[in-house]
Amino acid sequence: MRSDSHCFDDHGRFRLGWKLPIVLGSALLSLLPFSGPLQGHPAGLGIFLAAAVLLWWGLASLRASDDRGRLRNGWKVWGFIVLSGLLSAITTVVLRKVFAITKVGNVGQVAFGVAIGLAASWICLRAERESLASIGFVPDRRWARELGFGVAGGAGIMLLTALLTMGLGGFHWIRGTATLGVAAWGFLLYVLVAFNEETLFRGYLFQRLIRGLGEWPTQLLMAGLFAFAHWGNPGMHGATKAWATLNIALAAVLLGLCYLRTKSLALPIGVHLGWNWTQGNLLGFGVSGTTDTPGLLQPVFHSRPDWLTGGAFGLEASLPCALVCGAVVLALALWKPAPSAAPSIATEA
Repeated sequence: MRSDSHCFDDHGRFRLGWKLPIVLGSALLSLLPFSGPLQGHPAGLGIFLAAAVLLWWGLASLRASDDRGRLRNGWKVWGFIVLSGLLSAITTVVLRKVFAITKVGNVGQVAFGVAIGLAASWICLRAERESLASIGFVPDRRWARELGFGVAGGAGIMLLTALLTMGLGGFHWIRGTATLGVAAWGFLLYVLVAFNEETLFRGYLFQRLIRGLGEWPTQLLMAGLFAFAHWGNPGMHGATKAWATLNIALAAVLLGLCYLRTKSLALPIGVHLGWNWTQGNLLGFGVSGTTDTPGLLQPVFHSRPDWLTGGAFGLEASLPCALVCGAVVLALALWKPAPSAAPSIATEA
């Protein structure tokens, strides 16, 4: 009897099921020298080179095309990542060498991120003879309606989290120092942030991973990457880092379900926008560790632990946020939309 439990097939080659963990593991391993205790350490270079060799071997041993001659989704994912990095590098060089711009403000950085993400998505989709509409950018009434519903939903999640935290004695509000103009400028910034991060984390990359891996493996993978992407934010240490990582990962699953239930990026973009803007510019909390934007309200914290209030990092690092996000994730997981609103996604190798 033939057994599939061994690493090698009948021809002495690594099985595909063992190659994929090696590829993913070496990709994650290659990131270690850029964060944590190995950052700047001489051993970090050796780890990076070893991981790069493993990654190259793993990718080289995977077939690029399926049995019908089509490019596999895994290679589409890597192509998107490489193309995004290339466009980012070209943009940086042009800004510095052609326009002599060495520093760009927050709004400018995020705007360039949106442009790069959309450009990379468009190029990859054109190669497949598809349009941006195929990944959820459809400027029609339904899209606008879902965007507005998402903004209200994201605002509601943050307001409910804040009220729960306040009810547990975590803080009280006083009038903030922000003006309506500051709040409006913050809204513009968070519009760009929502478009940027949802294009990257729930757009082409997310959807091609779903075709290759399935919904929940992709959800878990992207939740980890989304949380990891925030590890460099201010205040990410100790218990705050643990709670923030959990809640940001839950938020990623929540946003992924928003896409999966609507097959549109309008709802996740709206939720992301409403979440950030309400938490920061309206309620006055930090947003993922960013605390330099005043709110229309200002929380005054009581003598409570940071795991209850989120502290300076914001509500995203609190227990109430985990409870509220968990409840919303469960509701979205149980929600069965109309078939016309959510066509199925076939899983491909």
